[in-house]
Amino acid sequence: MSISKYKSANISVETLITTMNLTDYEVLISKMNIKHNYIIGNQSDYNSVVKNESGLIISTDLRGVGQNRNNIIERSTSDICVLADDDMTFCDEYEDIAKKCFEQYPKADVIIFNFLNESKGRRVTKKARKIWFHNYMNYGAARLAFRRESVAYHAILFNTMFGGGTPHQCGEDSLFLNACLRSGLNIIAVPDALASLTEERESTWFKGYNEKYFYDKGVFLGIAHPRLCRLFAGVLIMRHKEYISQSNMSRLEIYKIISKGILHTRREKVL
Repeated sequence: MSISKYKSANISVETLITTMNLTDYEVLISKMNIKHNYIIGNQSDYNSVVKNESGLIISTDLRGVGQNRNNIIERSTSDICVLADDDMTFCDEYEDIAKKCFEQYPKADVIIFNFLNESKGRRVTKKARKIWFHNYMNYGAARLAFRRESVAYHAILFNTMFGGGTPHQCGEDSLFLNACLRSGLNIIAVPDALASLTEERESTWFKGYNEKYFYDKGVFLGIAHPRLCRLFAGVLIMRHKEYISQSNMSRLEIYKIISKGILHTRREKVL
């Protein structure tokens, strides 16, 4: 259930940005079109905290996108947190749009936004809809905004074993949403957009539908759905035809690799 609701006029919004090896924060926030109320989590080779009148820059030598996001989420004091990557550019009125959406959907704890520039392969929301266990795996963290108190009271953070710089290359976004759902939070996807992607870099983790991808998918399913992981594996293989066409593997071969990942999450029972 939701912890608290806000009147739009009193809502504070903070943009939580993850980046690496930052050299000039002013250039970054200018490029991203962020004017104020931000926290930057910078993975670097040193540790420092710099505060100015507009925001906070936290540099740390910790590795992993999950640790980076968690660090800045725990520093936030706003009502609404907007998650962002450093390859995004926000529209001028994005804070007002976020406030409007949380006012329009007062029961929503997490809202998933579109990007202004639609891209092939990315899920686009045409009409507002509720997100549940059957459709939560389609969205990345950089599309999320959430009520900070709702997430904080349930101690929901990003899994630090998944995502860039961790043992398992992806899945931290979906595990965050999974944790929200299991805690009873309300998630909706809306047709509104806050930002566009600059598309200036290649994915840091996706190297094709290879054995590593399917193994990590199994580890993810074993953590996210311990009782129904094999059912979810079968559904994903049937639903995603590109798994077959772009991997040169059969459905059975893919299922066996995913199963190995699932087994990674199990421990031998000791009598």
